[in-house]
Amino acid sequence: MPHTTEPRHLRTALIAGGLTVALAVGGATAWAADRFLVEHVEISDVSAYEAENSAIEPTTSATNPAGVVEGDTYSDGETTVTVSQVVTGSGDDTLTYYVADVVLSEATRLRSAFAKDQFGENITETTSGIAEDNDAVFAINGDYYGFRDTGIVIRNGVVYRDSPARAGLAFYADGTVQVYDETATSADQLLADGVWNTLSFGPALVDDGAVVAGIEDVEVDTNVGNHSIQGEQPRTAVGVIDDNHLVFVVVDGRSEGYSRGATLTELAQIMIDLGAETAYNLDGGGSSTMFFDGEVVNRPSNGGERGTSDVLYIAE
Repeated sequence: MPHTTEPRHLRTALIAGGLTVALAVGGATAWAADRFLVEHVEISDVSAYEAENSAIEPTTSATNPAGVVEGDTYSDGETTVTVSQVVTGSGDDTLTYYVADVVLSEATRLRSAFAKDQFGENITETTSGIAEDNDAVFAINGDYYGFRDTGIVIRNGVVYRDSPARAGLAFYADGTVQVYDETATSADQLLADGVWNTLSFGPALVDDGAVVAGIEDVEVDTNVGNHSIQGEQPRTAVGVIDDNHLVFVVVDGRSEGYSRGATLTELAQIMIDLGAETAYNLDGGGSSTMFFDGEVVNRPSNGGERGTSDVLYIAE
């Protein structure tokens, strides 16, 4: 049976539940607890840090700061978010997913936030909790940067990590979004080029309107329990339709008769059908969560929200 995104997040339960047995191995237990359970806070007040260091001035709504939600659409007169549910198939083949079509007034309206307003490893909070902390009207889970110490992490115009490892996604302040090779550049160069946010998970799903070849064989990480992300799974993805026009998809899964989950190829085709020219896979499994207008709209596969390290969001 292939590994999925779930085992790497089951690490807490597995390690904590096995500590008594594992005590016999001494140093290995201490390493595992430190690596997977203990919070390592590098920046304790991200809001203050970004206010002091952001290279790009964020944009807020000027027309109607409060915004209005009518039915399943949010609008502040400039930025709009329309959320819908899609159900296909029947019986054991039922697939249920949620789509957020987002048109931004300015690219910097899409922001990132960290769990507990802290940066580091193993710091987690639910997607809805992070969203509420930041007055978000819309949010999805991000790339779970805090599980690993690799990747380029730029958030809201600030560099947090520069450890290239994989194909990342870069959101520029001018509204363009591109998949890029982290190992071919640096965080400082990206920042100089106008990058506002980066994500480091993957794989890239869609390029130039076509499914990317080989996505069913990609390994995001090679650490504990995260060797592959294949099979029918809950998913989170972001797609680019045009400058400042994005689409976010959260696929539910692991629920018989409600939603089986999607393969990466199926997810790529969903993004193409929605008009995405570029699309990128984010953390999935129990992390896959969409928050809109004060509530979680999908059904996370754990039976409730699982803590994550970061979100993408739009504030009211």
